[in-house]
Amino acid sequence: MSFYSVLALVAGYLCGSVPFGLLLTRAAGLGDVRAIGSGNIGATNVLRTGNKVLAAATLVLDALKGTVPALLALHYGPVAGAVAGFGAFLGHIYPVWLGFKGGKGVATYLGVLIGLAWKVALLFAAVWLVMALLFRYSSLSALVACVVVPVALYLLGQPAFALAFLVMSALIFYKHRANIERLMAGTESRIGAGK
Repeated sequence: MSFYSVLALVAGYLCGSVPFGLLLTRAAGLGDVRAIGSGNIGATNVLRTGNKVLAAATLVLDALKGTVPALLALHYGPVAGAVAGFGAFLGHIYPVWLGFKGGKGVATYLGVLIGLAWKVALLFAAVWLVMALLFRYSSLSALVACVVVPVALYLLGQPAFALAFLVMSALIFYKHRANIERLMAGTESRIGAGK
């Protein structure tokens, strides 16, 4: 790896490790978001506080912390961009400040994708939306979209991006293993279902 790639990885990780969900809920006087629901710091768990504005803000900020480092590093080449995005993604799911216990990574994954290949980000969104309308499972929608992305990037002639997103997709599947178990058992919560 070049000096710029190493720098991109470290800078991306530090940017991605900022726990916006935790910071926003604490600033709003809602306590530690890790103490409720799934215990994650992502937008889905922030939504469980009942504050939709904070959840939306968390979603946007978690995406941006993937987009910004990926876009900045892209000026030094596609490898640096992919490495920075991967670093941001790792920072979100394994933040050093929180004992390496972060979110599941979907928003940051999408944010990195927006920065590196916005057309494929639109494909991700389209696949997610179709799956959500058909089956009403947010987790299943994200997992299917994460399978499509590295394939699409490879077919579009972006091998560096495809490899980075293949690894990130595998990590998303790992972080969603409890959701996968519930999907297989038929106990996963559907979008719009009551508590």
